[in-house]
Amino acid sequence: MGDIASKVDKAFEASSVSELADAPVDALQGVSAGDAEHLKAAFNITTVRDLGTNKHFLWAQAIAKLAE
Repeated sequence: MGDIASKVDKAFEASSVSELADAPVDALQGVSAGDAEHLKAAFNITTVRDLGTNKHFLWAQAIAKLAE
């Protein structure tokens, strides 16, 4: 999985992309269990897929790209 493996915690490095999408959001490097709790409370985000498809994050990403 190469580069993706470097973006997740060691426990998830051997996971498939499908498994990573359904992994808890704190499987991502730099996202703590506390951060995951805040994401769940604020946006009902519990998985990597939830984070990657959240409309607010997608809107912010689109605005940032347009501002470049």
